[in-house]
Amino acid sequence: MKSILKRSALSIFVAVLLSSCAASPVGDIDATPGRTISFLHLNDTYRVGAVEDGNRGGFGRVTTIIRTLQAQGKTVRLLHGGDFLYPSLESQLWNGEQMVEGMNFMHELAPMFVVPGNHEFDRRTPEAVINAIRQSKFEWLADNLRLATGVAEIDQRLRSQFIVEIEGRKIGIFALTALPQDGGNSRDYLSYESDYVAAAERVIKGFEAAGVDLIIGLTHLLLADDIKVAELKAKHPKFLFVVGGHDHEPEHEVGTDSSAEVMKGASNARNIWQIDVTFNSNDVPSIETTMIALDTSVEMDAEYQVIADKWRDRLLAKMPFLTSRIGEAAVPLDGREVAIRSAESSWGNFIADQMRGAFGQPPVDLAFINSGTLRIDDYIAGDITFEDIGRTFGFSSFLGYLQMTGAEFRTTLEAGYRGTGLGKGYFPQISGFRVCIDRDRPNGERIVQMQVPTADGWADIDADREYSVVAPDYLLRGGDGYEFPQHRERSRPASELKYLVMDAIIRAQAAGAKVGMLVDPKNPRIAFRSANAERCFN
Repeated sequence: MKSILKRSALSIFVAVLLSSCAASPVGDIDATPGRTISFLHLNDTYRVGAVEDGNRGGFGRVTTIIRTLQAQGKTVRLLHGGDFLYPSLESQLWNGEQMVEGMNFMHELAPMFVVPGNHEFDRRTPEAVINAIRQSKFEWLADNLRLATGVAEIDQRLRSQFIVEIEGRKIGIFALTALPQDGGNSRDYLSYESDYVAAAERVIKGFEAAGVDLIIGLTHLLLADDIKVAELKAKHPKFLFVVGGHDHEPEHEVGTDSSAEVMKGASNARNIWQIDVTFNSNDVPSIETTMIALDTSVEMDAEYQVIADKWRDRLLAKMPFLTSRIGEAAVPLDGREVAIRSAESSWGNFIADQMRGAFGQPPVDLAFINSGTLRIDDYIAGDITFEDIGRTFGFSSFLGYLQMTGAEFRTTLEAGYRGTGLGKGYFPQISGFRVCIDRDRPNGERIVQMQVPTADGWADIDADREYSVVAPDYLLRGGDGYEFPQHRERSRPASELKYLVMDAIIRAQAAGAKVGMLVDPKNPRIAFRSANAERCFN
């Protein structure tokens, strides 16, 4: 595997994460003759434009890579690992119409195959997804998911057991979407097959019977489930790789004789994957994989940019107040997904701190929020605008509270540190306590220490004492895998979080103050235990 990475802070992070990667510029994309097909994979894209003040990701840069590969004589196909209709500021207005237009543009250059993610079904009724599928030119694939919208031609557009011919090769692509218990959506117009591995193997056997030359998995699952599916290669050798979404940071599991290679890109196309497929003289396929960082070293495609500019103009025409200033950040507040879904974040801290005052005085003892609620994927620096708030909260987040013992709270919070890999939407941003985590421990046992402030500093949370806790109602109802004790009475949902955050910023502005502070490495709220340490906190 090769990698195309700029030496930015994010690139260094990814390089550590994927230690087998080596840097090379975009112009050095390998054009070795004999590769018949180049797949580009992206996932979890929520904007028609770029993020991080326009410096990272975006379909305009993906389009540039498509054209670059095609100019080298390569046949290019696109794979999308789901989550694009919602949530975003624009989708609150247009139900993903802007994303479909951008993806249709890329599809016209290089045909695209898409697995629906959980956020394609954010609306409780099917009208939005019906319209999105109707407007789509690209293929929607699903093998463990069925639509029952009441519109037959739309339900049939969700293709199963999909085989496509590319350059004379028959390629089978199976597609899997996360179940409700794994972050998927439960809707009256959806039905699921409950076993990912069984669904995949059923389709793979059909592909083999049809004489396909290559089998690909396209998924919107958690990494741990992708790895289980990948192990089907041991019995099905033409199954070479899985590309997926749902996780928002780059993931890579090297392929072996008994396991297919697994890859995920970064959200908003900050990092995408190129998978080059070669068939030898005996028609046996092999792959070479390259991770491409889409940053300022990759130019925006001018033709695509017309679409991005059109939707930006429409947004500002609809909401001309978006660029208006409501306050000022004391320091750059980090809301990038690379930070907020894996570690303590300055923007996450500020938001969690507002939650503790949601129900008046005295403030609630403990508060936390799932990072998946915070969607901006950018820094907030200097002026804070209405747009910063709108992009942070892609959907409503009402808060509730309850009483819990320290032991109950610790057990509940373990859900935030489960699983494999980084970039998890269930990772919590916290206030009112600090926590030490060991990711090498088994799920449910990863909290090494949990401490609360005292008059003298910090003390371990009292397992028997009752604490007041505030969290989004979505989590209190069991969302993102959080299990609160059933015998505890919960308040009714109240206090929408985005208005609490906006109010705190405006009040600070009125007082001539700035908001926010950097994460203090000497006094972190969230710490990860090093291999040779017994504790994080003394």
